[in-house]
Amino acid sequence: MLEAAVAQALGRARARGADAAQAEVGLRVGYAVGVRCGEVETLEYERDRGLGITVYFGQRKGGASTTDLRPDAIDQAVNAACDLARHTEADPAAGLPDPETLARVFPDLDLYHPWALSPEQAIDRALAMEAAALAEDARLTNSEGAGLQTGLGLSVLANSAGFLGVRCGSSHGMGLSVVAETGGQMQRDGWYESARHPDRLPMPEALGRRAAQRALARLGARTLSTRRVPVLFSPEVARGLIRHLVGAISGGALYREMSFLQGKLGQQIMSPKLHLHEHPHLPQGIASAVFDGEGVATAPRDLVRDGVLLGYVLDSYAARRLGLRTTGNAGGVHNLIAAPTVTGGEAALLRMLDTGLWVTEVMGQGVNLVTGDYSRGASGFWVERGQVVHAVEEVTIAGHLAEMYRQIVAVGDDLDTRGSIHCGSLLIEAMTVAGSAAD
Repeated sequence: MLEAAVAQALGRARARGADAAQAEVGLRVGYAVGVRCGEVETLEYERDRGLGITVYFGQRKGGASTTDLRPDAIDQAVNAACDLARHTEADPAAGLPDPETLARVFPDLDLYHPWALSPEQAIDRALAMEAAALAEDARLTNSEGAGLQTGLGLSVLANSAGFLGVRCGSSHGMGLSVVAETGGQMQRDGWYESARHPDRLPMPEALGRRAAQRALARLGARTLSTRRVPVLFSPEVARGLIRHLVGAISGGALYREMSFLQGKLGQQIMSPKLHLHEHPHLPQGIASAVFDGEGVATAPRDLVRDGVLLGYVLDSYAARRLGLRTTGNAGGVHNLIAAPTVTGGEAALLRMLDTGLWVTEVMGQGVNLVTGDYSRGASGFWVERGQVVHAVEEVTIAGHLAEMYRQIVAVGDDLDTRGSIHCGSLLIEAMTVAGSAAD
């Protein structure tokens, strides 16, 4: 059915006189449950489907989409795309990917693992997760809710250059957030996990206890006086720093000349300790893919080696604007991994930090990829001699991304693999920490 839908869309585009076209149709099914304080709050079923069509008349481009896959509706979407293309200006960079870049081999990446879990069983797991968290300590007084989701997706991408690719995968996740209270102070924290295979998720009780311990650890938080100290970013925060790097070397920022890393290809932009490797064919990887959103073949590559920038993150359009070749990144990076430089996990990094700030959460939008300026609200823990002294809140950490990247001292082996960027803890030599406490 899905292959027939894209074939019809491409055929209709050809009949309307389009020189080239790309169509993708997708189907996703699943459900999510949510509980709070022992009661079921939500049970939502998902069954989404849709088709998108992009057509080219020369270098004029038009696009349309529909959630109705009946033949008449598909024809209407194609007609709309064609009408739009006829009224747009020609763009020299527009067009399908070059045929030689398209994927021709489709290895199995082990991404499809359905979960034979009924909604009733999912509710029981969510309730068990929340109950385990609240039972951990009497100071855990409330819950912001626990949830579980499971879903399956299937899509077909095709274009008029003869490419046809099928993607199917599963995604499962569970998480919760709880509130701890003592002496009139309330703190919130939680945790979540996600995986392609349900067997890679923790037991609900274990996840609940982890969320509880994170919330309890925040009690007694206070601010700091302003100082310049080493800063350790926990994995879930550290991957955000790598995400800023990806944003600054992505095609849109580069061809618009709105990146602080403009023209840095082949130059040292990070600490010599840094090695970033893209692994698109990682089995069961959250962001694994044989081809990108345009059908371009993906391939393993070093993005940064010994701190030197070896490549950009480009789709076909951006590559043409820059006079370069697509890197197979239409839709983003595929399992970008920061290679660890230190073993021993969190404990080893805390010993290396010695005395400084351990950041476990950042807030706000104070990141400017044009200038590289970085300033965000933060919370975490003050550490002395490798040991946590007290929780920290209401501080701001500030620096410049170029300097921060060059001052990375270590990368931990405690990798967070829940997204497209896999990164462990990052230790930065020094940053400005601004707080309201008196010296």
